[in-house]
Amino acid sequence: MKAFALFSLIVVANTLFAQTDTVQAPKYGWTHSMVAGLTLAQIGFTDWSVGGDNALSWTFSIEGKSVGDEEKTNWANAYKFGFGQARISDKGLRKTDDKIELESILTYKLNQYVNPYAGVTFKSQFAPGYKYDTPAAGDKSEVSGFFDPAYLTQSVGAGWQPITEVKTRLGMALRETFSKRHGYADNPETQQVETSKVEGGIESVTDVEWKLAENILFTSKLELFAPLKKIERVDIRSDSRLTMTVNKFISAIFSVQLLNVEPFPRTQIKEVIAVGFTYNIF
Repeated sequence: MKAFALFSLIVVANTLFAQTDTVQAPKYGWTHSMVAGLTLAQIGFTDWSVGGDNALSWTFSIEGKSVGDEEKTNWANAYKFGFGQARISDKGLRKTDDKIELESILTYKLNQYVNPYAGVTFKSQFAPGYKYDTPAAGDKSEVSGFFDPAYLTQSVGAGWQPITEVKTRLGMALRETFSKRHGYADNPETQQVETSKVEGGIESVTDVEWKLAENILFTSKLELFAPLKKIERVDIRSDSRLTMTVNKFISAIFSVQLLNVEPFPRTQIKEVIAVGFTYNIF
């Protein structure tokens, strides 16, 4: 009996040590990712009796992340660049996409659920944008330009991650708007034309990254900003995308962008359905 008890004790001890060895320690340090994408679409007509216009469009994008994760801190940096054009018949090239987005968030790991953060985001564009067929200005009029408008937002607050796929944060923010020529920063109540303005407010940002299937990924970002001087006015920015991977290089994408920001009183919606080429640079 003593021999059997000793043997049982040795087996239990070995099992505990084996279980301890299989528990992996958290991996800290920096991780990087970058994906480039190109989408193309072409429609051509020859002697098409019911009518139609030839069209050719393209969009190029680069998106990436650099995340430094340590035991008590997490520093997440993300960037998105995109530009696209379309040529419709003899109407020339028209811009279909133009995006510069930078984000840096430093989070202190206080506990499993709620963690304080400090962050900064920047949004702008590369090229001029036009409103077409405006009678008063001829064929087109310029309504935006390079870094016009540009938005810089600094915020501090607390973040919450209820599940792995969803992250949300709420805090106080300082938003700066820059617009040299097109009036996005102008105060209509003054006689002079302002080229910059600063607004304090409350900011809420929610990120979703949900893998619905092995080859289907849903991502969404909802940004809300309520200036303290106009707390009833909430600026809304939403960008949702469903990506279905066909193989290593080809993906089908459905995206919806929604904007409701000053000085535009109406909700703006942009929908895209595209099949494109993607490449993981690293």
